[in-house]
Amino acid sequence: HAMNNYYDKTLIERAKPLLVHDKYGQIRDIPKKMTETIKFRKYNALSLATTPLTEGVTPTGSQLSVTDVTATVSQYGDYITLTDVVETTSPDPTLTEAAMVLGEQAGQTLDVIIRNILAAGTNVQYADGVANRAAVDTANKIDAAEIRTAVKVLKGANAPKITSMVNPDEGYNTTPVMSCYVGIVHPDTTFDLEDETGWSGVEKYARNAKLLPGEVGKLSDVRFIETTHAKIFAGEGNGGIDVYATLILGRDAYGVTRISGEALKNIIKPLGSAGSADPLDQRSTSGWKAWLTAVILQQLFMLRVEHSVS
Repeated sequence: HAMNNYYDKTLIERAKPLLVHDKYGQIRDIPKKMTETIKFRKYNALSLATTPLTEGVTPTGSQLSVTDVTATVSQYGDYITLTDVVETTSPDPTLTEAAMVLGEQAGQTLDVIIRNILAAGTNVQYADGVANRAAVDTANKIDAAEIRTAVKVLKGANAPKITSMVNPDEGYNTTPVMSCYVGIVHPDTTFDLEDETGWSGVEKYARNAKLLPGEVGKLSDVRFIETTHAKIFAGEGNGGIDVYATLILGRDAYGVTRISGEALKNIIKPLGSAGSADPLDQRSTSGWKAWLTAVILQQLFMLRVEHSVS
């Protein structure tokens, strides 16, 4: 209990992963009071008209074809209960701290939900050309050749490079970035890439270079963002080793959808607000609620390299 202890006024900094998985997709919100489902529509390219026209003969013509990708948002949330004793005796601004802890939990939860959807994409490259995830061995680490191969695959699919980033600090507006593919890597993966010929760490960038949040370096046409939230398939490799997933993203590879005005809320119920369920005003709650989903729009515009690490 706070009354039995002296608390240092400096709160210990919590260990927080960098949240990046929502920054490089399209954000398309659903208007409130409409529906839980959004439809992304893509008009497919026409075949090239390489046959010469015959004089006086009308050609058959082409038909527009459409691919629809639908996504349905789900609701997520959590809360904590605070007692009147804590609120009365604790020297900390408890509700403020609760909101911060819950905000971190919400941000991390939503980041992982998006990450898991992206990590289920169908465009996969297994390190050293092994057959599948279960065949990834300790020797199948990521290297410069894997990155260059991934870039070649993306370029071959005409995957456009990323030229803007979603910026939560600016109300989820986009901020221009220098044209590149974006790689999301775990620190364990960065450790291996740093030894590779062609790797350029951010400390070698030009002094006025504008860094992406969490950027650690670049190799080939990929700028790498480091986060401990990068996907790991625990125990799924050969002999039960962990398989790391490095996501390499092009532009418009995926979409993120929320409900306008309901994307993320902090909900506080004060002492006694439960009425007869809290007759002595002993309990208050603070919680969060969010609507979210993500969807891969173009499987070939992103690629997942699966590999081991040192």
